[in-house]
Amino acid sequence: MSKALPDELLARFSEFVAARMALDFPQPRWGDLERMARSASAELGYADPEALIASLISSPLTIERMEILASNLTVGETYFWREPQIFDALEGRILPELIASRGTGDRRLRIWCAGCSTGEEAYSLAIALRRALPAIGEWNISILATDINPRMLDKAKAALYGDWSFRNAPTWLAEEFFLAKKNGRREILPEIRKMVSFEYLNLAEDIYPSSLNDTNAMDIVFCRNVLMYFTPERARYIVGGLRRALVDDGWMIVSACECSQILFSEFSAVQFPGGTGYRKAQAAPSEMPGPEASPTPAAHTPAKAVKQQTAPRPRVAVRREATPPTIRELADAGRLSEALALCEAAIAGDRLDPRLHILRAAILQELNREDEAIASLKRSIYLDPKSVSAHFTLGNLALRSGDAKTAMRCFKNALELLTPCLDDEVLPESEGLTAGRIREIIKATMRIEGSLLEAV
Repeated sequence: MSKALPDELLARFSEFVAARMALDFPQPRWGDLERMARSASAELGYADPEALIASLISSPLTIERMEILASNLTVGETYFWREPQIFDALEGRILPELIASRGTGDRRLRIWCAGCSTGEEAYSLAIALRRALPAIGEWNISILATDINPRMLDKAKAALYGDWSFRNAPTWLAEEFFLAKKNGRREILPEIRKMVSFEYLNLAEDIYPSSLNDTNAMDIVFCRNVLMYFTPERARYIVGGLRRALVDDGWMIVSACECSQILFSEFSAVQFPGGTGYRKAQAAPSEMPGPEASPTPAAHTPAKAVKQQTAPRPRVAVRREATPPTIRELADAGRLSEALALCEAAIAGDRLDPRLHILRAAILQELNREDEAIASLKRSIYLDPKSVSAHFTLGNLALRSGDAKTAMRCFKNALELLTPCLDDEVLPESEGLTAGRIREIIKATMRIEGSLLEAV
């Protein structure tokens, strides 16, 4: 039997995991942490977990290492229609209310499945939305699914599932929304599959809400069986960021075991049969979210400093003298038509400011007017060819539209522009993201998109 790791080493590893991934492994769970360290060390090619931990603590955490650690440190347990009472509430109340409120205005719905694992929950949301909205073709629908683990995202994008993913799911789900494949596996229908965009995002490190990762102006945020993994401090921080990602009266849904009066004190709790949902109260004008309201990444933070993080780092603002913060506030609150009108008025006064065109593209993207958003980003790049944010965002939009060739070109341009930048340098129009973080996100995106990697 392998020799147990010293408590001092496990304490250091626990602090490292808390600081870099915000995952919570207090002393009672050090046995789990040691088992996971042994598994990860074998996968990463280290002779023993002591060597792995020493290497991790003394060097940057790369995307490849993050992938393997995430797959070993988190369970990723999920299946279709999990906690059916939540989907009953979704179909019976939440979606009908949202649909009715948008029936005469902007016909748009935006949903974020945070910590989507292998995709069962994100596709369940798409199925629920399709059942609740027969005339779905008349609406602008956006379902964003994110996860820290590229391996899980690979499986989610493949959309192939075995019987275990359908345990406890209603029989109609597999019969109506899946195609039978070989070896007893099922593939989700193409029209459901294309409703969901899967993207890499680390809730512990990345900034949200942000137009760069399309995480703002959400109507519903599903974040179930995710918060339980984080340290209490980081869980509160994450909930604050997710709340800001919601429009006024937007919904946040967590698992039954994660409900907390303390953690969700700034929400209104809504009781459903067998569950609880949380609704963001409408903000007064003086309380509307501003550009400074963005979570501070945990990356590159010493473990002992994690508990001292209380104030978020300000975003890098979009040229405040030319672009009033009101535009961003309106967009974050879901008042996209008003935000777009103000932004276009600002552009009329200064057509040569590339930052205004980036902001316009962000609003158009939230309106699902992607062709116009792409044109606006191209205009920004014409005015400022060295804008990393414009190349990065254009690459993401191209990827979502299925244009892998353009996406690859944009990502390569962004990486080239990032070459002289220090990892901790905050770039213009990056909403607080550092050069190192953008570099990691691009590489992770390329890793997930196998076709893109083949083109390198």
